[in-house]
Amino acid sequence: MTAGTAATGAVSPLLTRLAEERATGALLRDRGTLFLEDGRIVHAESPATPGLEILLTAGGGLTRERWREAVDRAGARREVARFLVDSGGLAGGELEICHLAAIFDAAFFALSPGSGPSRFRRGATHWIGSVRPVPAEAVERETVRRRELLDAVWPYPLLDTAPVVPREAAPGQTVTLRQRALLRAADGVRTPAALAWALGRPAFHTLLDVRRLAAAGLVETPREPAPAPAPAALPAWMTQAQPPDVALLRRLRDALEASL
Repeated sequence: MTAGTAATGAVSPLLTRLAEERATGALLRDRGTLFLEDGRIVHAESPATPGLEILLTAGGGLTRERWREAVDRAGARREVARFLVDSGGLAGGELEICHLAAIFDAAFFALSPGSGPSRFRRGATHWIGSVRPVPAEAVERETVRRRELLDAVWPYPLLDTAPVVPREAAPGQTVTLRQRALLRAADGVRTPAALAWALGRPAFHTLLDVRRLAAAGLVETPREPAPAPAPAALPAWMTQAQPPDVALLRRLRDALEASL
């Protein structure tokens, strides 16, 4: 099953249709994958975002060793989430919060306009297992809200993929603890996605922080690339058709005949 990116209407017409059909499987796009069960989204992942493992372990609520143990012992049964809670490695509430954050974060990128065509692998499931299914409509609505929020804060999309270059704060200008940590990690080389991985934060929240810092003058806003110069126009005498010089042609003919 395939479908191109829609120009209007739903964020993903194929996702809307799968939700109506109560389908189970994986919706694959270039920038991420959504896993559905009975038409609702049970997991999402994207190469642009830190996964559930990073969100759980970065905050110290779960050790990497315990995470690997859960994957090794319950991954084949697709019950990693249940194992983490049943074994006492993680509180159910903490798992749900981080899992929802991972779903909305990955879906934002997977459903982005430039994420290419969609493919659906019917019956595919994820080894994490089901935690708290989310209606597809809610995921699409949140995706649109996040797009609008970014542009409302500072409408410069180049910030989302360019290296984050800090600027010196003005006298008396203050930043939050969260923003200060981001600025410390920004080395002029890391992009927002790289900073999200380094800090163990959702990628969208990092994009939002970067745009807010840029709006406050604390991060450089990349300049739009200059348009390519138009090719130099040729003189009119080179491009316009000219009538043939009959006299010249006759002289050339006479000279050829004289040489034979």
